[in-house]
Amino acid sequence: MSKIKNWAISKVAKLQTMQDEEGQGLAEYGLILALIAVVCIGVLATLGGDIATKLGEVSAGLTQ
Repeated sequence: MSKIKNWAISKVAKLQTMQDEEGQGLAEYGLILALIAVVCIGVLATLGGDIATKLGEVSAGLTQ
């Protein structure tokens, strides 16, 4: 009986560990996504004026 009890306890512990790791992985993906969003916003804020200028030049060149 002791062997079965030990086996069951080890399986329950393994399942709990797997569930904890899945939540941790999800949180890590969320942090990576947030970091990518911050970098994209920073790049667009920095280069936004230059991009608008170039698009204006292209538009003016096409209308001539």
